[in-house]
Order: sequence, then C-alpha cells, then structure tokens
Amino acid sequence: MSNQKVKIISGWSSPGGSTLHHINLTNLLNANGYDCTFYGPHDWHLGKCKSDKIQNASVGVYDIVITHFIQMPKINRKKHILSCHEKHIFPLKNIDLSNVDIIHFVSEAQRDWHETEYPSIIIPPPVERIEWTKPNRGVAGIIGSVDANKGVHMSIDRALEAGYTDIRLYGKVVPQVDYYINQIKKYVDRGVVSLAGHYDNKQEMYNEIDEVFNTSHSETYGLVEAECKLAGIPFNGPSRNPMILSDEEILERWKDILES
Repeated sequence: MSNQKVKIISGWSSPGGSTLHHINLTNLLNANGYDCTFYGPHDWHLGKCKSDKIQNASVGVYDIVITHFIQMPKINRKKHILSCHEKHIFPLKNIDLSNVDIIHFVSEAQRDWHETEYPSIIIPPPVERIEWTKPNRGVAGIIGSVDANKGVHMSIDRALEAGYTDIRLYGKVVPQVDYYINQIKKYVDRGVVSLAGHYDNKQEMYNEIDEVFNTSHSETYGLVEAECKLAGIPFNGPSRNPMILSDEEILERWKDILES
C-alpha cells in the first residue's frame, strides 16, 4: 500500500462530470491507503472529499500530481499525470506536455479525437449505482448544462414527439444566456419545460424521471447513459456504449500509473 501524497489540481470544481470524477477518485484513493487531496477554484467540491481551494495547493518533489483543465508551469514532482475529460474546450495540441509523464483519458473515442501519440491510459469514471423506482409520473428528464453543445432543444423536441408535457432540465441552469433565450425559453413560457436545477442527490433526481433524453454533441464518456444503463432507466439518445468498471477495477488501473 502506498503512502505517497497524491494531489489533484483542477481548473474546475463546480458541478459537472469531471468534478464528480475527481471527488470519487479522491475518496477511492483515500479509502485504499493513499493520501489524496482535490484542489479546485470553486466551492462545490469542498466537504465532499479531502479537499481544499486551489490557491492552497503546493507541490513537493515527492508528490504525484494529477492536473485537469489547467496549464501548470513546470513543476518539480515525482510524477505528473494530466487528466483530460474534454475535447474542444481543452485541445491537447495547444497544451505544453513537456512536463507531463502520462495522459489520462476517459474513453477510447476521446483519445482518438485528440490524435496524440503521447503516453496515455484510459480509465473511465466511477458510475453511481441508482435504485430507480419507476415513478410513472410522465416526466421526461434532460440532464446536464443548458447549452448548445448538449443539444437540449433537440432533446425537448424528441420528448414532445414522444408525448411528454412535463419535461425537466436538470443541471446548471443557464450557462449560455443567448442559447436559452433563442432555443429554450419558448418551451418554458408554454409550461411544458421547467428548470429543475442541479441535484446533488442523483437518487432523488432519477426517481422523478420516467425517461431520459440526451442529444449531446461532444460527450467524452457518456456518464448519464452509463447511470441509466446500470439502473434500467430508459435512455433516449445516441449511444456511446460507455465502458463501465467496478471501483476495484478503476483502482487497479490508477495504481498502475501511480506506482509505476
């Protein structure tokens, strides 16, 4: 069992798939003998794992550093792992990789998109197991940020075509105001769409939903699809057939790069 300090330093720690991944990874590593802390610029991750604000992050020469969504200056450390969860908004061709030892991707398709020959490993995120109660409330759920990249208006149209008149948007409410005004507001004004906001408790969220609609254009993993697949929740959208591993399998893959 390793006593090595692991420091996850991310440029994003508000709600989102990458933040959930880093929270779960921090807890998984700490539960298995590692000393791991997740540092981020926002407050949402605080208290959900061993965590701190990014301004309090310091790196020692014996530390293993996992960076995400941030360009770190050259640092003296034992190992530097770049954890990439994005495509267009963090293209690796624009990143200086000279101080990176290995890149972590969440899927094969994501690695292919970046077209890098740099040393890398694929480790999917942990997938929360939901006990879905089949609510039969006539609710269609669209999960994720209300932005153009998520194709929310297309999901709404498909839900309406399927006969739903209670369509709820779960996620960060309006990150793209112009998109909301031009594509979404008309449905809200008609009363067929409501802004449910972000739920920390996924069990509670899914147990309001009869069917999930998804039209995201640029998912790197497909966490919502994976959660639906495990729980038996109807998923209406393009399938990315995400790789689902147990916590034990995920831990073994991380140990391979942490201890090599």
